[in-house]
Amino acid sequence: MSAPSADSGGNGGNAELREFLRSRRARITPEEVGLSPQPGTRRVPGLRREEVAQLAGVSVDYYVRLERGRGVNVSESVLDALARALRLTDTERSHLFAVARPTRARHRPMAPQRVRPGLHRMLETLTEIPAMVIGLRMDVLATNRLARALLVDFDALPHRERNMARFLFLDEAARELYVDWEATARGTVASLHLYAGRNPHDPHLAALIGELSLRDRDFRRWWADHDVLLRTHGAKRYHHPVVGDLVLDYEALTPTGDPDQTLGLHTAEPGSPSEQALRLLASWTSESAAPRPPG
Repeated sequence: MSAPSADSGGNGGNAELREFLRSRRARITPEEVGLSPQPGTRRVPGLRREEVAQLAGVSVDYYVRLERGRGVNVSESVLDALARALRLTDTERSHLFAVARPTRARHRPMAPQRVRPGLHRMLETLTEIPAMVIGLRMDVLATNRLARALLVDFDALPHRERNMARFLFLDEAARELYVDWEATARGTVASLHLYAGRNPHDPHLAALIGELSLRDRDFRRWWADHDVLLRTHGAKRYHHPVVGDLVLDYEALTPTGDPDQTLGLHTAEPGSPSEQALRLLASWTSESAAPRPPG
């Protein structure tokens, strides 16, 4: 299974738009949107195409052609109406606009991402909290010492394996580390789907999705759900093999000048057992090797 593209799909058209619209209407019942259910057995879960068309104020034929991705030049007002009809979140609405108006394929290969030296040095000054920089398709671009101790030493892995999705689905240690592994893994899949909608022609993403789909049944199943997620902040629970249980809040920040990179910071509540465990982990790593240069 590969990443969605604007012109992929067995029967042509915009496959990602088609599957996204189908998945969104399948999760809504007529009662939820104030429609009276029609008599007879419903052959599909959720809303029918005719019902979505009615709610959005477009003809059934127009919506059918749109859902099939058959070259409909859809307007912003129609996309807004569909977003309201399907009760999309702000993130889902942005994804709908992205996949309905896909960018053209790049003819030049995407340049490798680099973390600027100042940002990399800043990571290493953060000695009391785990910090890392995530790039396109959730590639791990840089980590500080405490992040390597909490998760895995990404710097010691081959470049192609420095990726959060690969770590979560292909490293058995991740399933032991994350107490809520399923929720974290599903969120990661949804984040990848959001990226895929904005970058449908990224060959590295296609290769990553193809490999994870072949090697992990959970990934394959959750990718087919077409959920999307923009990570901003939250909390994660860990069970670390050295320091035990931790609950860490995270903040996802975008460095100025590098919109395709995300600075992830993890902190513990002051005075909590998690803060004590984090300090113990920092002490445990204090005798490790000196900070490594970016590479």
